Amino acid sequence: MLRPSRAAFAFIFITVALDMVALGIIVPVLPKLVVAFEGGDVARAARIVGLFGFSWAAMQFLASPIVGAASDRFGRRPVVLLSNFGLGLDYLVMALAPSVSWLFAGRLISGITSSSYPTASAYIADVTHPDERAAKFGLMGAAFGLGFIIGPAVGGVLGDINLRLPFWVAGGLSLANAAYGYFILPESLPPEKRAHVPWHMANPLGSLSFLRAHSGLLVLGATYFLYYFAHEIYPTLFVLFGDFRYGWSASQLGLTLAFFGIGSMVASAFLIGPIVKRIGERNALLLGISLAATSSLVIALAYSGTLFLLSIPIASLGGLTSPSFMAIASRQASETEQGRLQGALGSLQGIAMMVSPLVLTEIFAVAIQRGGKPFAGVPFAFVTLVLCVALMLAARATRPRTA
Repeated sequence: MLRPSRAAFAFIFITVALDMVALGIIVPVLPKLVVAFEGGDVARAARIVGLFGFSWAAMQFLASPIVGAASDRFGRRPVVLLSNFGLGLDYLVMALAPSVSWLFAGRLISGITSSSYPTASAYIADVTHPDERAAKFGLMGAAFGLGFIIGPAVGGVLGDINLRLPFWVAGGLSLANAAYGYFILPESLPPEKRAHVPWHMANPLGSLSFLRAHSGLLVLGATYFLYYFAHEIYPTLFVLFGDFRYGWSASQLGLTLAFFGIGSMVASAFLIGPIVKRIGERNALLLGISLAATSSLVIALAYSGTLFLLSIPIASLGGLTSPSFMAIASRQASETEQGRLQGALGSLQGIAMMVSPLVLTEIFAVAIQRGGKPFAGVPFAFVTLVLCVALMLAARATRPRTA
């Protein structure tokens, strides 16, 4: 069993890494393209980016439970392949976009098809022993890190040539990823372990009822919600923040994101597993949230690009949060429920990702309109407070029970 598990994990690792490369390529340029469409008005562009984020997450919210239930019923492989193919088409739509409206349509398509992560998480749960899942989830974080080393760096360089070019390259990569999966990716869930999931569970409210049916998951779910609300500040505001406060070009933004990717990959591949083994999943979760809060506070106070870079190693170790959480949560679901668990968590993440862009971009727009560059870090200070609440909830949810 060991060799097939390792081979299967390698396949999904490569699939996720290629997905993240394609996503990373467009990150440094999409907000800049919106600013260009809006004639350089950063505050207005920020609000549009927030609307984009809300709409993308709304599609995720609707699609994630369906994807989770479908993967439990029909297997993980077809879901991953359809997701990759859909993403490839989405990037091509955005490459051709003549207006903000077209970009908006592209984000809707992306939200529907960007559902491979919950299924990839369920895939990992399928092929690994429960005691190894935290380390494996950490290695999947390394796939994200790898994608955000290569993707933003390449996207930034391409964006300085032409703001449309990164979308063409991302589309080609996603379609190539779909082809790779079609010929290489094995199925991880055998037919005898597939569940006939009631389709009322494949809607957002039905999916969330799964959390209510498992004791201990509600408060843990609230922690998950707040963590991803806070984490959404990076994809939502990083480019606009770096451009407005520091005047960074697309290539500088891409390289800075690449540094984040390097830190994330190193932490995920070499540090998270050993740290979790040494201090335990609960302590690793609490430490990860604490470090995430510290990194956002550093960014809020960083009035130069050099000071901003100090947040990168702290944020990288904040990557302890997600794999520790996933390991703790996965222990409270059976083998046939892993897809529904990931779908329910995906729904919570989707709600966080709907609310967060609207709130954070509005805070950013108001702050820069009233105070200019010195107030650009206000959203990061707000996120620090959100993470402090998440830390208190995590401590409560994972508190050892006394007999």
